[in-house]
Amino acid sequence: MYEVVISGTGLFTPANSISNDELVQSFNSYVAQFNAENAAAIDAGEIQALTESNAAFIEKASGIKSRYVMDKDGILDPQRMKPRLPERSNDEWSILCEMGVAAAKQALQRAGKTAADIDGVIVACSNLQRAYPAISIEIQAALGVQGFGFDMNVACSSATFGIQTACNSVKLGQARALLVISPEICTAHLNFRDRDSHFIFGDAATAVVVERADLATSPHQFDIVGTKLLTTFSNNIRNNFGFLNRAAEEGEGKADKLFVQEGRKVFRDVCPMVAELVAAHLDENQLNVGDVQRFWLHQANLSMNHLIVKKLLGRDATVEEAPVILDRYANTSSAGSVIAFHEHQDDLPSGALGVLSSFGAGYSIGSVILRKK
Repeated sequence: MYEVVISGTGLFTPANSISNDELVQSFNSYVAQFNAENAAAIDAGEIQALTESNAAFIEKASGIKSRYVMDKDGILDPQRMKPRLPERSNDEWSILCEMGVAAAKQALQRAGKTAADIDGVIVACSNLQRAYPAISIEIQAALGVQGFGFDMNVACSSATFGIQTACNSVKLGQARALLVISPEICTAHLNFRDRDSHFIFGDAATAVVVERADLATSPHQFDIVGTKLLTTFSNNIRNNFGFLNRAAEEGEGKADKLFVQEGRKVFRDVCPMVAELVAAHLDENQLNVGDVQRFWLHQANLSMNHLIVKKLLGRDATVEEAPVILDRYANTSSAGSVIAFHEHQDDLPSGALGVLSSFGAGYSIGSVILRKK
C-alpha cells in the first residue's frame, strides 16, 4: 500500500457578493409587499404577518456578514428572490462543470500536476444539477483527464467523504492521483423568503488533489494521517427536491422542496457528535487533541464551531487555531471546510498537525487528520 498526501487545493469564488444589508433590504421589501397585499387576511387572523429581518440579527445568529453568489440580481429582486441561471444547451459545459474546472485548475497548479497525472475525478457536493450524465465525467472531459469519474452526495460532508474515497483508491494503487471537486450553488436551493434561513448560504467550488506520496513534488503537501466517517439518520436538515416530485402533484409548491432545517435541534445534536468523533479519531491515531495546531471546520455557524472546538480543547480556540471564512462566504456546504483549509494552510510549519472536519445533513460527519510535510 502507498502513503497518500493532499498535494494541492483550489478555490473558485463567484464574482458577485451580497452583504447582509443588501439581503435584508430585499427581504424587507418582500415582507412589506406581502403584508400590504394580505392586510385583510392578517387583520382577520387568517394568516400571520411576516416579520422583517435585520443585519444585526443575521450576524449574531450565524457569524455571516456577506456571501458570494453566482447571480446577485435575481436574488435581490423582491419579485423573484432566487438566482437567475439560464439553462444551457447540452452542447455547452454545465455551470457546475465550469465552476469545478476553475477550482481544479488551481489545485493542479498548486500540486505541480497536469491532467495527464490524474487518473480520476470525484465530484462530491450537496446538490447536483442533473441525475446523469455525471458532472464528474463532464469535468473529466473538460480537463482532459483519462480514467474515471463519479458523483457522490453526503450533503455538507461530501468533500471529506470524497477525500476518504480518493485516499483509499490511491492507497490501494487503483490510481496515482485523484481530484475531489465540490461545486456548490447553494443559493439555488435556498428559500430567500424564509426569515430563519434566507441568509445562510453562498456559492463556491473547491478542488483537492489526492495523490501517492512518492510521486508528489508540491511544496504544499499534507500527509493524510487518517480518515473517519459517521452517519446517523435525521430529518432535521432536509431537501425533498427530486425527479419524483413531478409524480406527486399533492406536493407541488411545498416549502420542503427547498432547504429546510430545525436549527436548534441541529445545534444540540451535531456539536457533541462532532467533538466526540474528532476526539476518538485522534485517540485512535495515538494523537493528543492539544497537539492539533489547526481545525479546518465546516463553515455553517460560528457558534457551532466555537462550541465544538471548546469541547475538544477545554477552552476557547484562537482564530489561528480555528480559522473562519464563514463571515465572507457564508455556508457553502461541502466546500466550506476546504475553503478554510485552502486559505489557512501555508503558514503552518513542517510537522504541524491539523484536522479537516465536516458535518451536516444526514446527519453526516467526516474527519481527516493531516500533517504538514
